[in-house]
Amino acid sequence: MPTETRLPAIDASVLHTDGGTPYLREPGVVVLAVPATDIRGMAVFLDGYDPALGFPAYLEDPTVLPPAEQLCKTAGQVCYASFGPKRTWNVDAGRYIANIKASGHGSVLEHATFSLLCYGVSRSLTHELVRHRAGTAASQLSQRYVSGRVLRFVERPEYRDDPELHRLFCARIDAAAEAYARLTEMLLDRQRAGQQLLGAEERTDLRKKVQQCSRSLLPNETEAPLVMTANARAWRHIIEMRASPHAELEIRELAFRIYRVLCEVAPLLFGDYAEYRLPDGTRALETPHPKV
Repeated sequence: MPTETRLPAIDASVLHTDGGTPYLREPGVVVLAVPATDIRGMAVFLDGYDPALGFPAYLEDPTVLPPAEQLCKTAGQVCYASFGPKRTWNVDAGRYIANIKASGHGSVLEHATFSLLCYGVSRSLTHELVRHRAGTAASQLSQRYVSGRVLRFVERPEYRDDPELHRLFCARIDAAAEAYARLTEMLLDRQRAGQQLLGAEERTDLRKKVQQCSRSLLPNETEAPLVMTANARAWRHIIEMRASPHAELEIRELAFRIYRVLCEVAPLLFGDYAEYRLPDGTRALETPHPKV
C-alpha cells in the first residue's frame, strides 16, 4: 500500500460524566501496519530456471494487488512453482484465494500480518481477547506503570439506551475514579511521612508501587487499550470466534470493527464474511470458509 495513503480507522468518541470522568461507548480500531510487499527481488530466482518455462514474466503481471494479497498469492505459487504463463494471473486472484480458503490451506494466509490499535475496550473484553495466542502478539496498557490521569472507562452496550443503567454506570465510574485518586494520595502521604509502606527508594519506583496498589480498586469497566498484531489466518479465527452469535456483545462489536478495517485493506482475504441480524436486533458474521 502506498505510504502516502492513510490506513483505515474506525474512530470512537470520548464522552464525560457530569462529574468529568471520561468514558467511551464503543470501540475504536486503527490499522497501524500492513505488509509491505515487493516481489521484484525475485528476478534472479526466476531467471535461474529453464528459459522455456517463461518464469521471469511472472514479474510483468499488469494487475496490481494490495500487498497482503500479493504476498499470500506469491507464497502459494511458490509451493507449486506456478510462475509460467498458465499460472493464475493477478486479475483472477480472488478466485485463487477463494480456492485456498475452500481447500483449508490457511498456512498461506499466515504470511500477511496486520497491526491494530484497539481502544474504547474494557479490561473484561481484553482479558478475553488476549486469550488468542497462536499467530498473535499483544501490547496492552499497564495499570501499574500508567498514572490515574489517563484513566477512562467503557460503557457496556446494555446501558446505553437505558437511562437508569446509564445513570448508575456514570455514578459508578465517578466513584471509582475518585476512590483511585484518594487512595493514591493517601499512600503517597504516608510514604512521605516516613511510614515506608511500599518499600520504594526512587520517585518513579514509588509512583509505580502506589499505582500497583491503587489499581485494585478499578472495575472491569476500566479502559484497557492495546496494540494487537496477528497474521490473516489468526485474525480470521478471532473474527469467527468473536463475531459469532455466541460471543459476548461487547467483544462482538469490536470484532465487527476489526473485520471492517481488515476488509478495507485486504478485501480478498476478508471479504467473504457476511453480516446478518439476530433475533435480538444485534448482528453476527458468517463465512462459507470457516476455520481456514
